[in-house]
Amino acid sequence: MSYTRAAGRCQLPLRLLTALAFVSLALVAQISEPETAPESAQVESRAATIEAARDAKAAELEPEDPNKWESALIRVRDDKILERLSEGIAGVRLKFGGLAAGAGFALGPEYYREDFAKGQLLLRGAAQVSFTGAQKIDLELAAPRLANQRLDWRVQAVRHNYPRLNYYGPGPDSEKTGRSNFRLEDNAFDTTVTFKPVNVLQLGVSTGYLMVNTGPGTNKRLISAEQQYSPESTAGLDEQGNSFRYGFFAQVDNRDNPGGPRSGGSYTFQYNRYDDRSLDRFDFQRISVDLQQYFPLFNKRRVIALRARTNQSFTRDGQQVPFYLQPVLGGNHDLRGYRPFRFYGDNSIVMNAEWRWEVFSGLDMALFADAGKVYNRRSEFNFRNLESAAGFGMRFNARNNTFVRLDVGFSHEGYQVWFAFGDAFAPAIQTTSSNFVYQ
Repeated sequence: MSYTRAAGRCQLPLRLLTALAFVSLALVAQISEPETAPESAQVESRAATIEAARDAKAAELEPEDPNKWESALIRVRDDKILERLSEGIAGVRLKFGGLAAGAGFALGPEYYREDFAKGQLLLRGAAQVSFTGAQKIDLELAAPRLANQRLDWRVQAVRHNYPRLNYYGPGPDSEKTGRSNFRLEDNAFDTTVTFKPVNVLQLGVSTGYLMVNTGPGTNKRLISAEQQYSPESTAGLDEQGNSFRYGFFAQVDNRDNPGGPRSGGSYTFQYNRYDDRSLDRFDFQRISVDLQQYFPLFNKRRVIALRARTNQSFTRDGQQVPFYLQPVLGGNHDLRGYRPFRFYGDNSIVMNAEWRWEVFSGLDMALFADAGKVYNRRSEFNFRNLESAAGFGMRFNARNNTFVRLDVGFSHEGYQVWFAFGDAFAPAIQTTSSNFVYQ
C-alpha cells in the first residue's frame, strides 16, 4: 500500500515535466524557423521583379529609324507643308494641276480673294503652264452669299491650249495602236446661278458660249490625228463650230466634306444643250447623271467610296456630236489603268469603287477598281463588254481635303501612274461650256 501511494505522488510531476519539455521544443522550433511571407506578398514580389526586368530591357532598346520615304511623309505632316503651299500670301498663291489628264505637271500663280464688298464678292484668276506646253488661263467673278447665302451667281472665262492631246479613234473598238495626237484650243464664257433652298439641295441654271479650234498635234513621236482619221469617222476633225450652251442641274449632297468625303453621298442630274451657231452641224443635247456614296467604318478611318456616272447624248437627223465634245474615258478620274483619253464616244458609263484607310493624319491609302465603256447607240446602255482596271494609291490631305493623289492603275493594256490634284472622283456638275474632261 505504502509503495503504491508513493508512486502515485511521483507520477504528476513527471507528466508535467514532460509536457513542459514538448512546449519548450516547439517554441525553440518556432523561433529558429525563418518567417514565411504570405502568398499574396510573394505574387506581388514576382510581378515587381518582372516589371523591373521589362523596364531594364526597354531602357536598352533604341527607337527604330524610319526609312527615307517614311521620314519625308512625317516631315510633310509635321511641318504642314501642304497647308502652307495652298494658303498663299495676300491672296496670291501657287495653283497646282487643273489641266487635262496627260498634259503634264501644271503650275502657275493664282489670285484668290473672297473679301470684296464686305465678303459679298469673290475674285479669282489663274494662269498655268505644264512641262508639255499646255496652257490654261481662267478668270472668275462670283457673288456666293446672296439671299442670305441661298443664292450663288458667278461668271467665268477660261482658255485652254493643249498642243498634244491623245486620240485613238472613234468608239469602243478603237485600238491601242491607233494612238495619234491633236492640238485643241478653246475659249469658253459662262455664267451660272445656283439656288439652295435647303442645305443638302442645290438647283441651278447655266449658260455659255464656246469657240473651238483643232489642229495638228506637236508630239513628234505620234502621227497627227488628221493624217490617220477622216472627217467622216471623226466629226469635227476638219471644221469646228462655235456653240451656244444652256442647261440646268440639280444636286442632293450630304457629304461630310466634299473635298475629302468620308460619309454621306452626292446625287446629281444635269441637262445641257449645245447649238452650233456657225456650221449648223453639231447640235446635240446631253443628260449626265453622277451618283456617289461613302460608307464610313471604324470611326471614319476606313471608307468604302462608290461612284457611278453616265453621259447620254441626243442628236437630230443630220447633226453629230463633235469629237472634242464627246464623253471620254481613260485618265486619273475614271479608267485609271488606261492612257489619257483612251476611248471617245457619244455616250459613256463608268463605275468606280475604292477602299480607303488612314495611315496617319494627312495620309490615306486606297485600293480601287474601275469599269466602264463608251458607245454610240443608247441601246447599248448595259453592263456588258466593260473595260476594267484596278490598282492602288495614296492621298495626301490638307485641312481634310485631298490635296495630292498618287495612283497606279493596271489593265490589260498595261499600267499607268497618275500624279494628280484633288479627289479621285471628278466634280459632278459642269459649269463650263468646254469639255468637262479638259478641266
